[in-house]
Amino acid sequence: MALFDLPLAELREYRSASTAPDDFDAFWGKTLQEAREHDLDARFEPVDTGLSTVRVYDVTFAGFGGHPVKGWLRLPAGAAEPLPLVVEFIGYGGGRGLAHEKLLWASTGRAHFVMDTRGQGSAWGGGGGTPDPVGAAPAYPGFMTRGIDAPENYYYRRVFTDAVRAVEAARTHPLTDATRTAVIGESQGGGITLAVGALVPDLAAVAPDVPFLCDYPRAATVTDRHPYREIGLFLKTHRGRAADVLHTLSYFDGVHFAARGRAPALFSAALEDQTCPPSTVFAAFNAWAHEDKAIEVYDFNDHEGGGPFQEAHKLRWLRSYA
Repeated sequence: MALFDLPLAELREYRSASTAPDDFDAFWGKTLQEAREHDLDARFEPVDTGLSTVRVYDVTFAGFGGHPVKGWLRLPAGAAEPLPLVVEFIGYGGGRGLAHEKLLWASTGRAHFVMDTRGQGSAWGGGGGTPDPVGAAPAYPGFMTRGIDAPENYYYRRVFTDAVRAVEAARTHPLTDATRTAVIGESQGGGITLAVGALVPDLAAVAPDVPFLCDYPRAATVTDRHPYREIGLFLKTHRGRAADVLHTLSYFDGVHFAARGRAPALFSAALEDQTCPPSTVFAAFNAWAHEDKAIEVYDFNDHEGGGPFQEAHKLRWLRSYA
């Protein structure tokens, strides 16, 4: 796929037309307050993986509604003092995978926490283990329109709340240093990272790669690739509901979270990315509130983005923060 979105010079100036609801902050403040009424109840159970350089813990904590959410905590073997913490969120359809996967960040001497995504984990990878016990009104298959009838019911309200609680849970382990916490993720994981970057006030660094869940008004019309296409296909059947749908989505738009970003950030975008069009990524990057921010651009890549090249860049970048 050749370049299909705005030229790079225009991307660097692009601003989303999406408008945050007046009660955006109140909505999220109430949501997190309600979640914290449930005991976090973070439990770390050692797993025998056969690995000699990394220790792995099977983690369960209380997320949205007190629902149990799974994760993995990986620590360098022999760690005795609190370590910088990297919390990672997963791409669309994937789960936390298997205990022996994702060893990079623990290999750098950091603690690494991977959150399972409720209801997902059956599309690729090693699977997941967190159900989503909440029902929803009629929706198009996938996750993008589940509960889209109202912000209070929307699927990503639960996921973003789980993610904030995941950071809180990981920080309770005695071998994690809460003052040196970074959050990272690709695609859907990048969109979740943006939300956490706004909702957790004391992060050391934020690194969203080719983030999903940004600039919904443009994303829903500029690409016909899933998952954004789920929104259009829902509206194809539910005619005349576009304004209501976009109102719900405005509470979950990465652009509005970015405007409340409180930590140094490293983004990445791919100019041939039809899944998360570069204009939607730049919309979030350009809105990111913290002045210490950078974006890596991959000219001839689709949604794979920078892949291992971006991974190497993050390894270098994160040394200054966590």
